Amino acid sequence: MMRALAIGGFAVSIVLFAVVEWAARREGSGIPSLADICAFVMRYEVGPVPVGRIGLFGFWWWLGWHFLAR
Repeated sequence: MMRALAIGGFAVSIVLFAVVEWAARREGSGIPSLADICAFVMRYEVGPVPVGRIGLFGFWWWLGWHFLAR
């Protein structure tokens, strides 16, 4: 039961992500697209430390560890 609930939650998240991305790409939309958000995060630095890039690397590591590694 819990597995089905988790899969359903991820499916709903993916659908909502796709809907928001579609809304962001419409003409005159004020919603930032995924590319805009990634560009903003990659530019974020605290002094000489690229905190945004480290955070993005950590996210991809977490994603790969939990979903892609077997």
